[in-house]
Amino acid sequence: LKAGGVAGVCVDLILFPLDTVKTRLQSPQGFRKAGGFRGIYAGVPSTAIGSFPNAAAFFITYENVKSMLHHGSTSYLTPATHMVAASLGEVVACLVRVPSEVVKQRAQVSPSLSTLQILSHTLYHEGIQGLYRGYKSTVLREIPFSLVQFPLWESLKDLWSWKQGHVVDSWQSAVCGAFAGGFAAAVTTPLDVAKTRIMLAKAGSSNASGNVLAALGGIWRTQGLSGLFAGVVPRMAAISLGGFIFLGTYEKTRQLLL
Repeated sequence: LKAGGVAGVCVDLILFPLDTVKTRLQSPQGFRKAGGFRGIYAGVPSTAIGSFPNAAAFFITYENVKSMLHHGSTSYLTPATHMVAASLGEVVACLVRVPSEVVKQRAQVSPSLSTLQILSHTLYHEGIQGLYRGYKSTVLREIPFSLVQFPLWESLKDLWSWKQGHVVDSWQSAVCGAFAGGFAAAVTTPLDVAKTRIMLAKAGSSNASGNVLAALGGIWRTQGLSGLFAGVVPRMAAISLGGFIFLGTYEKTRQLLL
């Protein structure tokens, strides 16, 4: 819990400006109208509050499921074990992440409003369900992301450990995390764009229903391939750096605590 929480807070706060740029590039009104480079830390209180419990929830689930599935499983099933553990971790973590993400992204594209104003406005007009707008799309983004990132991360660590004859250091784990995160970020960008559009959609609009396929279809019709991969560069940069900081900090903190 502590190792995951510390890792989550570090990566979310350090890389917040890149996340803001990515969100504004993906927003329906476009980068400039969403704020451009102004108020680059808009929405950061939401991230600061949600980051620790979100990351802690993921790693508690991930490590426990992984340890349960490892008992009696053969080596060739190890990647599948990591996929299942990561997927269940994301489902649990999204219960914390989605409300934080909804408030954060709405603040990022409305820098003139405070996080508290965004939160109260969402609760007043949409209720609790408004805070969970995009839960399905977030889970549908995070599960494929985790199916790519975590088996790749674990495999790269195992390969590096085998080549050097001992378990990887925390910085080596961080390098593996950066590569795995960047690759996973690139291939799941269209799902991230759809998730952003759903979270930012006005209540009552077609995207507000949370239909991921409809959101992807609408983006494809209006903006084509470039729309589906809007913000891919800052997303890859943020998640590559994020993978380095997040997974490296997690490994180091866990080593220190255990």
